[in-house]
Amino acid sequence: MAATMPGIPSPHALAAMIVTVAMFVAFARGRMPVEIVSLLTIAVIAVGLYFFPLPDTGPTDGLQLAFSGFGHYALITICALMIMGRGLVVTGALEPAARMLERLFKWNLQLGLLISLVMAFILSMGVNDTPVLVLLLPIFVALAQKGAMPASKTLIPLNAAVLIGGMATTIGTSTNILVVSIARDLGMPPMSVFHFTPIVLAAGLVALPYLWLVMPRLLGDNRVEDTAILRRFHTRLRIGNDSALAGQEIASVIPGLPKDITFHDQPSGPLTPQQRVHISGTHEGLEEAMRTLRSEVAPTWVLDRIKRSSQSKGQDIVVVEMTVTPDSRLVNRTLPTSGIADLYGVAVLGIHRPERLVGEREQYSDGGDLRMAEGDVLLVMGLPEDLQQFARADSLLTLDGARELPRRSKAVLAGGIMIGSVGLASIGFLPIAVSALAGAILMFVTGCVKFDRVGRALSAKVIVLVAASIAIGRIIDDSGAAEWLGSVLAIGLGYLAPAAVLAAIMLFVTILTNFASNATAATVGTPIAFSIATKLGLPPEPLILAVLFGCNLCYATPIAYQTNMLIMGEGSYEFKDYIRTGVPLVILMVTTLSILLVLTYGM
Repeated sequence: MAATMPGIPSPHALAAMIVTVAMFVAFARGRMPVEIVSLLTIAVIAVGLYFFPLPDTGPTDGLQLAFSGFGHYALITICALMIMGRGLVVTGALEPAARMLERLFKWNLQLGLLISLVMAFILSMGVNDTPVLVLLLPIFVALAQKGAMPASKTLIPLNAAVLIGGMATTIGTSTNILVVSIARDLGMPPMSVFHFTPIVLAAGLVALPYLWLVMPRLLGDNRVEDTAILRRFHTRLRIGNDSALAGQEIASVIPGLPKDITFHDQPSGPLTPQQRVHISGTHEGLEEAMRTLRSEVAPTWVLDRIKRSSQSKGQDIVVVEMTVTPDSRLVNRTLPTSGIADLYGVAVLGIHRPERLVGEREQYSDGGDLRMAEGDVLLVMGLPEDLQQFARADSLLTLDGARELPRRSKAVLAGGIMIGSVGLASIGFLPIAVSALAGAILMFVTGCVKFDRVGRALSAKVIVLVAASIAIGRIIDDSGAAEWLGSVLAIGLGYLAPAAVLAAIMLFVTILTNFASNATAATVGTPIAFSIATKLGLPPEPLILAVLFGCNLCYATPIAYQTNMLIMGEGSYEFKDYIRTGVPLVILMVTTLSILLVLTYGM
């Protein structure tokens, strides 16, 4: 029998739905920045509830609701995870994993993406989806910087794979645990960890080709193009005692080096330790070559002194580019005769000569070292104060683009903090909010992340968007809008086939979770599904699973789930990117899961 016709929604519920739709339309149109739309949404809720409070509340309660997102545990969790991710990046802790995946992507771009998606799917089955994405996010951002697929083309598919994998077990997401717990309180038998895993695996096989082949093509390359020409620096590579070059001929090691590395005046025969070889390449290429060949482009004693000074003063080592001016004493000098290292404690890693032929013989000394000339660009490494003194004393012009070197001495520590935080959350020993916050504090205390650099780890756009989405979720729930929508859903379901009832419930919960929150969708949807199953004489388990799956189909908006917001800043995504890629995936998953539930339970 059909459900009783619900009454007209309360003014507050109606207003909550209007504000939600208006916010969604503003995001989708993209004419105003996300930050402005988010702040306007919060302001509308705050002003509206101040003058028209919810029943049994006062004006200040409405203000608290509107601004509660800024102190909500979800926002604290996201910020803490961003800080820990920053710690992994600035310490270089993820470089081994990034290099391994980089080789895979260079070998075959599509195969690299496929393996990454499958890996993300499998990991999130046993580990909470948020820590999984936090671990993978900086790796794929680093890969994009090294020339693999742009982050804007990989992060949304990767996030979708994590969310689908997390849906496969009762412990995959906190939402799954919530739905199963509510269902058990309603009288349902308990579900095992892998109770519905075969259904999700089958749906994952259907979704995987879309994530792999279609979704990246729907996303643009959002990288900010560097209009400056990458400078090539000439330098002398010093072969160390344990270098991969020692005892080898140059031709045998060239295939393993970056493509932009060039050897000049190649010596014949095997190379010997302490021998110097003339090479050129970009800054990044030189760093990769030094790491691969275990060699240096500056005297070891200078580099060791810089590192000791960095540790004792607690300052980061930076690399900057400096131009030689006409009145600099360095003009017509070579690096060995300049005394730069002795005078200033900095190391010149290479010299770039614009618009000239570097191979002309008169530009080199008898020892084969390049003589510096007006307009040359030096690549210099050292501490900030030493670099400033060098530039002032020798009349050099410091160019833009200073780059901090990774604090590799703390890489193991940063990795241990991240693994510990993720592990404690994964086994359920601590909530993710507590473990992430503790991890972020440890990153500060141990110096993996400098407190004055924390702004680089956080995204203002994500912060205000999270706060606005939390306020929207609360007003939808507290105003009775979610309950009224659930009552409307029950109207007419009695006249539909069981398969259509199941699909309608899943679609309703999916829409609710993309506009409110997973918790709201689970809290509202689970009792409604159980009640409908009881009234229509249907088995409750498939309808409960329809709710559980629907709560996880949160791909269509960035406000639907915290991992969606985590990738927004790194991928430079707009609201429309989620709609364009997420809506087709939602339709595909709702259709596939509904069919699988119908076939599994014989509906």
